[in-house]
Amino acid sequence: MEHNILYTPWRMKYILSNKETGCIFCFDAIDDEKHLVVYRSKHCFVIINLYPYNNGHLMVVPNRHISRLNDLDTREIHDIFTTTQLTEKVLQTAYSPEGFNIGMNLGKVAGAGVADHLHVHIVPRWGGDTNFMTTCSSSRIIPEDPEDTYKKLKDLFANVCQ
Repeated sequence: MEHNILYTPWRMKYILSNKETGCIFCFDAIDDEKHLVVYRSKHCFVIINLYPYNNGHLMVVPNRHISRLNDLDTREIHDIFTTTQLTEKVLQTAYSPEGFNIGMNLGKVAGAGVADHLHVHIVPRWGGDTNFMTTCSSSRIIPEDPEDTYKKLKDLFANVCQ
């Protein structure tokens, strides 16, 4: 049987790093660049997904550590979805996708990787972006480094919000 080898030397930084404990979304705003937060509003923030489905895969996350939509108050709901709308606009400008997947997985059995802190996924999509690597070898090819994505999107959020 033939084996494919995919080299990902950039992953060594993660493999050798000290791993954080607790919720991956609960951290001080002073650590935003380290955590790749590209935008903050009053009740939520936008963060780059480190394990993206596609280039530009972002998440809108409430500041409060909650797991259910019913736990959000009206101001938080408005802010989260206004920020989701802004995020779509920024991603359209940055990547010109042909569409978007926008959604949430509430609870572990629903597919939530972080089940105890609600978040909205925003994934840019293009015709043909699911290719043979995904279907044949359960691998994804993401050509843009998350730090490059951060620099590009941080500036765009700042410009759009002026």
